[in-house]
Amino acid sequence: MESPVLRTLIVDDEPIARRVLREDLELLPGVEIAGEAENGKEALLRIEELKPDLVLLDLQMPVMSGFEVARSLAGRSAPVIVIVTAFDEHAIQAFEAGAIDYLLKPVNETRLRRAVERARNMLGRPLDAANQLARIAAAGDRSGPGERRKVVGRSGADYFLVDADEILAFQAEGAMVWMITAKRRLLATQPLRAIEERLGGGRFQRVHRNAILNLDHVRKMSALSSQRWLVTLSNSLQLVVSKRQASSIRRILQW
Repeated sequence: MESPVLRTLIVDDEPIARRVLREDLELLPGVEIAGEAENGKEALLRIEELKPDLVLLDLQMPVMSGFEVARSLAGRSAPVIVIVTAFDEHAIQAFEAGAIDYLLKPVNETRLRRAVERARNMLGRPLDAANQLARIAAAGDRSGPGERRKVVGRSGADYFLVDADEILAFQAEGAMVWMITAKRRLLATQPLRAIEERLGGGRFQRVHRNAILNLDHVRKMSALSSQRWLVTLSNSLQLVVSKRQASSIRRILQW
């Protein structure tokens, strides 16, 4: 069975770099150059217009950086993204920690071929593409001051990247786990236990076997009994704290 053609967008502010990438890509079978963009803002327009399968995305660009492009793609049907960079040691460390595919300039032909094949293998896997986008956005935050975690949520066929601090709570209903923000409810892409392992131990606290809440969004605690509490969040959502978790909630909130 013949492999599908990989429509590719090249994003780089340097014309020579775009030309070199184009020439190298044209030597690879099953790759079609869909277009080029010279900055992040133009890249978003081209992605919307051309719907490429793969975007080779430079990091350091005027108008909008590669990291900003990744963050702006949240909620769209995202292509597979491979970062291209000439330097930025901190960003590279973040990529390696998050298993993000990247290419160092000058781009090695073997590495480029490998990146293209990995991108081809991700076609038709929107969740993988969304998670990859979340890792790139998080790597951008880690490469600068501070660290902000991204969480992937789903609404229909769309996947959204949400900053962890925007999330008020996670609530399980049977096999489904809802990610609750001030504006919407999204389906989480992981079970509650995996979410707790990733986010727990800080501001996110398990309050019930079916719920994890963000302590920064707690607005009121009401005693239902000596060992049970009703927590009200900033969006007026109310959650019951189980007996097992009541003492840890009181201690963390200094009640």
